[in-house]
Amino acid sequence: QVQLVESGGGLVQAGGSLRLSCAASGSISSINAMGWYRQAPGKQRNVVASITTRGTITYLDSVKGRFTISRDNAKNTVYLQMNSLKPEDTAVYYCNADVRSTIDFILRNYWGTGTLVTVSS
Repeated sequence: QVQLVESGGGLVQAGGSLRLSCAASGSISSINAMGWYRQAPGKQRNVVASITTRGTITYLDSVKGRFTISRDNAKNTVYLQMNSLKPEDTAVYYCNADVRSTIDFILRNYWGTGTLVTVSS
């Protein structure tokens, strides 16, 4: 019904930048909050940044001032601009969204399959 597809991960040196994108597609009526989570090996998945439809944004403390989340509602897409990357930012980054489908108009939470970000020292 609804798919979230991430792109933009890869290998970068410490201090470098990457931009992640996540496009939602399928039977979409509306999208509420969208966000990015990350999971490092052996650790739990944690929220990195989130943005509501009205643009209210929250960040994980450790990425404040380095990461910027944004969204294009017309394209059903959320972005994560990551600057000044550190080795500890290495993780699989997952897109997350609360989506109301056109099939039954029930609000559900969806995950992307993840994109790997590796920051070398």
